[in-house]
Amino acid sequence: MIRSRLLFIFAFFFCIVSVTFSQPIAVIKGNVSDQFGNLPGARVSIEGTEKNTTTDVNGNYHFEIDEGEYVVTSKFVMYTPISKTVNIKVGDTITVDFILETGFSIDQPVSLGSRAKPKSLLKNTAAVDIISPQQLTSSSQIELSHILHYLIPSYHSTNQTIADGTDHIDPATLRGLGPDQVLVLINGKRRHNSSLLNVNGTVGRGSVGTDFNAIPIASIERIEVLRDGATSQYGSDAIAGVINIILKKQIEIIQLDNRVAINTKGDGLNRYSSANFGLKIGKAGFINVTAEYKDREAVNRSGDYTGTVYSNDTSADQLLIEKNSFFDQTGYADKRVMEIGSAETQNLALSFNGELTMSDYAVFYMHGGRNYREGKSKGFYRFPKEQDKVVLELFPNGFSPEILTDIQDDAISGGIRGVKNDWDVDFSHSIGINRLDYTVNNSNNASLGVASPTTFYAGGFRYKQNTTNLDISRTFDWLSGVNIAFGAELRVENYEIVAGEEASYVNNERTYINDLGIELPRIVGAQVFPGFQPENELSRFRTNSSGYLDIEVNITDKLLMRGATRYEAYNDFGGQTIWMLSGRYRIKDKISVRAGYSTGFRAPSLHQVFFQNISTQFVNGESMQVGTFNNESAIVGTEAFDIGKLKPELSSHLSVGLSGKISDNITYSFDYYQIDIKDRIVLSGRFSEGYEELLKPFNVSAAQFFTNAIDSKTSGIDMSLFFKRTLGTGEFNASIGANVTQTKVKGPIKVSKALVGQEKVLFNREEIARVEHAQPNYKISSLFSYDYDQFKFQMTNTFFGEVKFIHPNDDDPLNWVVNDFTGEKETRDQKFSPKLVTDMAVSYQINDYIKCTLGGNNIFDIYPDTHKHTANREDGNFVYSRRVQQFGVNGSNYYARVLLRL
Repeated sequence: MIRSRLLFIFAFFFCIVSVTFSQPIAVIKGNVSDQFGNLPGARVSIEGTEKNTTTDVNGNYHFEIDEGEYVVTSKFVMYTPISKTVNIKVGDTITVDFILETGFSIDQPVSLGSRAKPKSLLKNTAAVDIISPQQLTSSSQIELSHILHYLIPSYHSTNQTIADGTDHIDPATLRGLGPDQVLVLINGKRRHNSSLLNVNGTVGRGSVGTDFNAIPIASIERIEVLRDGATSQYGSDAIAGVINIILKKQIEIIQLDNRVAINTKGDGLNRYSSANFGLKIGKAGFINVTAEYKDREAVNRSGDYTGTVYSNDTSADQLLIEKNSFFDQTGYADKRVMEIGSAETQNLALSFNGELTMSDYAVFYMHGGRNYREGKSKGFYRFPKEQDKVVLELFPNGFSPEILTDIQDDAISGGIRGVKNDWDVDFSHSIGINRLDYTVNNSNNASLGVASPTTFYAGGFRYKQNTTNLDISRTFDWLSGVNIAFGAELRVENYEIVAGEEASYVNNERTYINDLGIELPRIVGAQVFPGFQPENELSRFRTNSSGYLDIEVNITDKLLMRGATRYEAYNDFGGQTIWMLSGRYRIKDKISVRAGYSTGFRAPSLHQVFFQNISTQFVNGESMQVGTFNNESAIVGTEAFDIGKLKPELSSHLSVGLSGKISDNITYSFDYYQIDIKDRIVLSGRFSEGYEELLKPFNVSAAQFFTNAIDSKTSGIDMSLFFKRTLGTGEFNASIGANVTQTKVKGPIKVSKALVGQEKVLFNREEIARVEHAQPNYKISSLFSYDYDQFKFQMTNTFFGEVKFIHPNDDDPLNWVVNDFTGEKETRDQKFSPKLVTDMAVSYQINDYIKCTLGGNNIFDIYPDTHKHTANREDGNFVYSRRVQQFGVNGSNYYARVLLRL
């Protein structure tokens, strides 16, 4: 009895305590949609609190909150945000729904171009483009470099061919400059470069850039592109501008994307799969995770081979070709002997992005990932008649050598962001590592004779970058608002060259007997890519430290002025002070003008300073062993060349722009720019004649090196126009963007005293044209879409301007050769005319969870102009140019896509 009473008293006491100390909570919930349905992934927050979330697959959200008055805000990129005030009491459940309307990029706040709070283009002093989540999701491309290529008129990047490692890492440029003159950020933190230096005859020859395709597109929320010189704000490399990739934060959805595409010619099968999901951590933290897989089969657009195979005697050779059924042995269709087009690749990526609230005033954040890519490309066919290259006992019909690349890219960034004594403080550290290894397959080292392997590890590269940043800023209520920001950066870089296995480079001095009975030495090293030798191996470090001051003053509500200065100091190239001054004036609320002038600074990359190797290069159809010698090499410093130490590039950037909005349907922007660069670093031409004895110990017939050979001037305009309106019961959106740019090499080619008179060898007319004409002189991009009920119709048009190939020797008509197409001696120079490429897609939203798309890229099967001179076709192989590219040679392809949101 007593026990029962005690239990009763305890239960009663527990209930009283529970009622006393547990108050019922209030609930705010609702749905976010647009005129066509639910908006999964939209962000909803309660102002003045840490409470924020993203909507689930049905567009719903849910908060548990204490009693009070709150402002609830819903936002989504490229939509106009809406805020609503609610009063809620304990135990209440209030439903707050939002119907968002699509907006313009000109109204979206961007983080680039200002150290103050994000502001829109109308309020900024610099031009910034936004690639929205909708554009990323709707894009028909599956590689980031290609998405930007078709959406940003001033950006250029397309697949290269017969260019060794550059076949697998597309050079990317902005405003017609080089890959190393654009800075890439991830969530505002500097992204590391690739370990690959582009040394073949492609856009960006002699430079190193960022591997955009190592970043999974499924992990990206949006992209900001700052089209302005920004080295004083963000550091070295930002001469042409800055690309900031902002990762997803959503936590409510599992998104699965599957696509398959194939070219109408039956090759180039593409398979793509990705998964993205987020998880909530604690009350306000999150982690977003992405996995992505891409598989691309090779594309071959080579022509039928017209040269000889077994003998230089045409009649005898034809009999041997038929007797040995040669074209049945090559592994290619018809009479092809090469693979020219996009190379085969497999790409697997894992990445994450997350934040964790540490206190009311501090947040810990981190992002990173790993990308692994395997690629296979082909080189020039080695024919049995070429006994200096081919061991006939191993390959009686010659061989098509393969270059296999293994690329691994790792990155991680972490930091703490918070508020201290009213100052915003951000301290972070980033680590980036890029590794590239070469394996040569189906080849031989002719100097080893029958003892040669047919597969070789040829060595590779490593690049590591450690970056530590401290950024501090604060806004004061002086005038109409003043923001002061300052900070520092410490960067440590490491570049390595790794030697290949001995068989890939060793000289075993085997010989052969030519048709005249003369005994000659065979070529040393694995054919197509001789391995890096032990004397090429190196590991070099350097440090860069910098500090900056950035002041932004709203003199009035209409006039904004900004000034920034930065001092950068390298342990190997000394220091440099750079600065920027810009302003913006709002003529009206919806019209603003801006102008800016800045100086820039880019130190030579470690790759440019230390890269050295021996490679097989084909010049006018003939192969030669070329040595690239770095500034540490004794041969470069000899009296024969006397090439001094590399110097930094110095630049100046002038820009003037206008942005405006007409009613709520049209926005526009116009920008003019001029970029002058002094002492641009280039890879020289090949020095051979007269240097035979000097080069003989290195087993090469030509030498090349890096030098500050040119000054350049780039000028152009960027224009954009956006239009939207309701059309019937649907919404029509249109955008047109254009870039017109011109780069000129200024003044004479700069040579050392030892090379006076050899300016045309150091940097010939082909190399000048690569700077001036290898990228389209203009590009116009348009996007039209119509959303109706559950359907979306989209058409993209990209008009590529002309490019030019200029032959190094054809400035003199005496050097012209016979064109078999016409029977006349003609120049090998050629202009490649403008082309229009059209993409179309139709999507159907089956329900909240499934969206299906059918589409086509380049639906009219447009190709670049073919070579008009037979000499440029190199025995029929190259129907299209491999030196200058507008948009590749894939032709049309069609795809199917299923997007699942769970």
